Amino acid sequence: MLNRTTAPAFTRTTDFELILPEELVLQNGARIFFISGGTQSVIRVEVLIKAGRWLERVWGASYFSAQLLSKGTSSKKSFAIAQLFDQYGAHLEISPGLDVVSVSLYTLTKNLQPTLAMFRELLQDSAFPEKELSQLKSIYLQNLRVNQEKTSFQASKLFRKKLFGENHPYGKELEAEEVQTLTREQLIDHYTSFGKDFIVIVSGKIDSASRQNIIDEFSSLSFIASPEKNITAPNVNALHERVSKEGSVQSSIRMGKKAIARSHPDYAAVLFLNHIFGGYFGSRLMKNIREEKGLSYGIYSSIHTLQHDSYVVIGADVNNENLDIAFEEIRKELKRLRTEPVDAEELEIARNHFIGSLQAEITTPFAHADKIKNMHMFRLPKNYYQNLIHNIDSVQADQLLDIASRYFQEGDFIEVSVG
Repeated sequence: MLNRTTAPAFTRTTDFELILPEELVLQNGARIFFISGGTQSVIRVEVLIKAGRWLERVWGASYFSAQLLSKGTSSKKSFAIAQLFDQYGAHLEISPGLDVVSVSLYTLTKNLQPTLAMFRELLQDSAFPEKELSQLKSIYLQNLRVNQEKTSFQASKLFRKKLFGENHPYGKELEAEEVQTLTREQLIDHYTSFGKDFIVIVSGKIDSASRQNIIDEFSSLSFIASPEKNITAPNVNALHERVSKEGSVQSSIRMGKKAIARSHPDYAAVLFLNHIFGGYFGSRLMKNIREEKGLSYGIYSSIHTLQHDSYVVIGADVNNENLDIAFEEIRKELKRLRTEPVDAEELEIARNHFIGSLQAEITTPFAHADKIKNMHMFRLPKNYYQNLIHNIDSVQADQLLDIASRYFQEGDFIEVSVG
């Protein structure tokens, strides 16, 4: 008989087994990945288009052309398109990014044919209607006005500008004047030039009929590879800048620097050390800044990996009178990473949390597809995530001290605040 007074034994595993994708090259040259799994009869079809901000000739062309994809074709207006997806219980998700534009269709397997046909039509025959562009501009400008009043928005904007340069795709934020002067013709030019370089990632419960339907629809699209574009970011010296905002009783802090790429041999150790430093609720920054000093409700440190660069950023909101001490305490924690070995208990807790959280991320076929997408976008080996876990599971305190001395020198960090 089961004894409910005794907790079950703790079992620890470092396994990370992804669904093995089926990869095809279509007749038009486009690549397609099928990640088949799950018990629910749902399919996600995600198209990654190499048409992000990195390739823009005119600022804003990537964002607005992507958002207008679903707003009309030569034969259907936006209402009819939305009505069709609603009729079949499907959902369209568009995410314009710095490197790529992601366009995803979520649909029931039984309704794939009509929704996928509409999806393909949007990619092939979007009309970029002038009226819809005008409405989208108005919404964007209104949101921009609201965001301009937020110290967090202003601090993040200033930080990226200082890190990459104000005319770099990763450091640029759209200004109101640029939005107002953007034309429909510029959007068409951007999508015509770069919208034909894509890959397709399909995940969910995929039967043979659905698989063939997807192959047929995407084989009918034109595929043309986009040209490579090299952009050099300016050299960044350590910079400290504080911007006052009238009427604000709170300041938003951003600290950070350039980071190494996912493919770098030290990346796993850097990622894990950042986790200890400020990557989860039990991190050193949270214990110091939130729990012990009570300077902020929350503080984080995260690594953002892009296709052409990467950076680490620390963020928090503090009362203005606590701004100096908050910066000082963050610098102290950075120095402590370099001078004090992580003790065994802290190391084990952080290690188990990191590995467990990563393993918990792959509970659905869509989540498996996201990991496979990352491996493709960053040209990582098929065993990348399993190796990542093994490297973090074996890293020791003395190695982390060495990593901290190379990548977490407090004097290298840009420091900005707005408030």
